[in-house]
Amino acid sequence: MADHEVVKSKSWFWGWFSWSGSSETMLRAAEKKILSCLKTAYRGWYVDIGPVVGTADKIWTISLNEESPRTPIVLLHGLGAGVALWCLNFDALASQRPVYAIDLLGFGRSSRPVFSSEAKEAEEQLVRSVEEWRREMQLEKFVLLGHSMGGFLAASYTMQHPERVKHLILADPWGFPERPADVATKTNVPLWVKAIAFVVQPLNPLWAVRVAGPFGQWLIEKTRPDIVKKFSPILKEDTGIISQYIHQCNAQTPSGESAFHAMMQGFGWAKNPIVKRMDKLSPEIPITLLYGSRSWVDNSAGEAIKQSRLSSYVNVQVITGAGHHVYADKSEIFNKYVLEACALSDSTQCLLNSHIRTTSKHVSENEVLLRIENNELEPQRVDDEHELDAQRPRSS
Repeated sequence: MADHEVVKSKSWFWGWFSWSGSSETMLRAAEKKILSCLKTAYRGWYVDIGPVVGTADKIWTISLNEESPRTPIVLLHGLGAGVALWCLNFDALASQRPVYAIDLLGFGRSSRPVFSSEAKEAEEQLVRSVEEWRREMQLEKFVLLGHSMGGFLAASYTMQHPERVKHLILADPWGFPERPADVATKTNVPLWVKAIAFVVQPLNPLWAVRVAGPFGQWLIEKTRPDIVKKFSPILKEDTGIISQYIHQCNAQTPSGESAFHAMMQGFGWAKNPIVKRMDKLSPEIPITLLYGSRSWVDNSAGEAIKQSRLSSYVNVQVITGAGHHVYADKSEIFNKYVLEACALSDSTQCLLNSHIRTTSKHVSENEVLLRIENNELEPQRVDDEHELDAQRPRSS
């Protein structure tokens, strides 16, 4: 296994609260236990992307159904997450095409270098790490799917490398709309809450998980029991492994989280929102936006993008009953929309607004399950995880 770069925080605060109870070994074990529930064989390995941000950065990568000749799909997770949280999506997506999921640089099991504290540079560093990963993997063209912060980075990547993206799929993307000027006056927040928010503003968003030390998993289970319950369809009674995995992902040095902190403006918005630069995204690239009806993310940006790209393919779907974690809340419906977007891009050379289906957006879950079952390949035997320290020749 490749050695990760160790990042020493300059903050006395981080050193004071850096308790025991977290390790890369525990993170690896939690990830492996979650992915053992998959029906599709997978492999995981480190891809060496060189000195993108640190001196020797490596991206942890999971792949499924690599042998398929169809256009692959690449998954980018959100803040504080990692590859294992796509466990409700892997089997369905891999039944149709190759699937690659990565731990973004600074997150999960990938290297954790020191990012820039300047918003545009931190964003550029993360986008550059994705592109270097693509070069090492020698992927010419793919469908790019990003959730939340991953959606923000997926859109930014597509602006810079339009020739690589066949279809851009954004799942409840963060950082798209501009922050309203009167957001502070419109929200009825008590004065004491505003005072606490002001004090912790310089800290990374998930600082409380690290302050809790070995009680971080307990904190996640108590404050966000909804996240744990989402994964019960495949983990059954062992959903506690999800909170353990999330804890281990975020108990490590908060490298990528610091990059997010540099890019954010009041957590809910980006300093450089995507809607202000949509003109930089090629009109030929089809976009599918999947929002949760109960999400805290403002989905008005989806309609704004649609109105600004009238001749382009922009399919906005709001999934009833889903929250911000739309890929897990209603995974069957989410998988259906993703597979449809991929298949449409494979079958149509140039997607236009006229290709958007006019059928009802409200499809029952039973119907979705039936469609998926009819289209899936025979389940494959689960192989043991092969951890390879990838030593691929660096591409030019």
